[in-house]
Amino acid sequence: MVSGMQKLSLFISATLVCLYACSDGDKAKEHKGAHAQELTPRNFAITKANSYTDVFLDSTAMEAFIAEQKLNDTISTGMRNFYNARNYQYAWFASDGLTEQALAFRNLYDYTKDSATTRKSLDGRLENLMAKDSFLVSEDDADLRKTELLLTWRYVNYVWDQYEGKKARRVALEELVPSQKLPHRAWAKLMQEDKESANQNFKGLQQQLATYLAIEDKGGWGFIPDSKKKLKKGVIDTAVVFLKRRLHVTGELPAADSSSVFNDQLEAAVKSAQTMYGFTADGVVTPALIKELNIPVQRRIEQLVVNLERMRWMPSEPSGNLILVNIPAFKLYVQDGTKELFNMDVVVGKEGHSTVMFSGNLNQVVFSPYWNIPPSIVRNEIVPGIEKNRGYLADHNMEVTGEEGGLPVVRQLPGNKNQLGKIKFLFPNRFNIYFHDTPYKELFNKDKRAYSHGCIRLREPKKLAEYLLVNQPEWTPEKMDSAMNSGKEKYVKVKDPVPVLIYYYTAWADNGKHLQFREDIYGHDERLAKKMFVPAQSSTPLASR
Repeated sequence: MVSGMQKLSLFISATLVCLYACSDGDKAKEHKGAHAQELTPRNFAITKANSYTDVFLDSTAMEAFIAEQKLNDTISTGMRNFYNARNYQYAWFASDGLTEQALAFRNLYDYTKDSATTRKSLDGRLENLMAKDSFLVSEDDADLRKTELLLTWRYVNYVWDQYEGKKARRVALEELVPSQKLPHRAWAKLMQEDKESANQNFKGLQQQLATYLAIEDKGGWGFIPDSKKKLKKGVIDTAVVFLKRRLHVTGELPAADSSSVFNDQLEAAVKSAQTMYGFTADGVVTPALIKELNIPVQRRIEQLVVNLERMRWMPSEPSGNLILVNIPAFKLYVQDGTKELFNMDVVVGKEGHSTVMFSGNLNQVVFSPYWNIPPSIVRNEIVPGIEKNRGYLADHNMEVTGEEGGLPVVRQLPGNKNQLGKIKFLFPNRFNIYFHDTPYKELFNKDKRAYSHGCIRLREPKKLAEYLLVNQPEWTPEKMDSAMNSGKEKYVKVKDPVPVLIYYYTAWADNGKHLQFREDIYGHDERLAKKMFVPAQSSTPLASR
């Protein structure tokens, strides 16, 4: 299994290419005469009690699918080996919906070149499923079962394209998609032994994992009790002793100190810890910081492992210009290769309107934008507002432009009241997510910034516009100011579109190789951990706040 994990980074780092069509066609010709594959024994040690997902497939259903689709021997045997290794456990669905691996695999694939009927059918199925806030998966659901098998067909083709040699392909098919819950130390060992990952984020976090495993070997860290005093420089309190011990274990406080005085050295250590957990570094200890520091070392190791698993499925970062957004960090980074040019604070979707993970190409800047209000917001907010106040539309600078599905079609006019501010940035994607300005600048003063309906608000939108239009000299700063305040919507095509990668890391090593932790604002870590780890004695949620 270790060798398969070592190969995964190569699997996801490959250039996004179009897979062969799911109709066997040319694939059958390519595989004609290929050496016969041995059948992997079925792994009956995997049960519903220890499986990664909790939905299982009947082998006869898969055989019926193979016969129906008339798959050749190579693809048929690949699918049998894939499911035998996981005891016919679903790979891409759990009972609560699509797995992270399914979503990541979809984001790694270039769909624009594919016109095969079967592929279009699968993509349509996935679009419909991803449009739902939630859905339940039943083993008796024939439609979801077919979607699962179509995805595996696609995956087998992908593996065949990306790997050479019988052994490499077998390992990729049988071990890369998680199939079984393991103790946190077993998962950590697998992550440590991956020496081939080309993902710099993976390598940086891998080094931090070794540090935390060593801390666990030594017994972890103690609990910091509550104090009736506000802990800051100059305070004398017994809780300070525990705080010093805790920060010494993880290295923020270099020298051991058993005194109860909150001194200069402790203040510096607290500021370092605040930066690590995403708080304002003012040196004053808050209950939120104590809560972070009191999360047990095992939970932190699990958090590191979960994020390492997530990093394995991320596309490789292209060379040249790149815009990155880490949702839990509330940050946007602009890079040239690995060099960071600048960064800025962002506001992301609040719970229930979760900004999703995906990639795209930023190709348009819109000055003085209209806000075309989504039907869900019209239904849940605008219509009730109109019913309570006949002047609601005028008060909010909105207008009705039509009707669709029994709902008014509403947009907000450009201007100071516009929820998108004075600029928005488009990178076409199936989720209709984009960057934009905001009139609510005070939100950027908060440590935790999950407030919007799913799009991403920028602290410095004009700075990003200047960067994107730098090779279009007609767009001077003065002309941008004029367009931003004209009240007339203006689309500008970006001459050199810039890739955008939006992701969800709650643990990572920054450019200075310092470990960073953030809140699991959408619960993605917690859901993934439940699938990956053997249940522990403790009931402490993963990195909860």
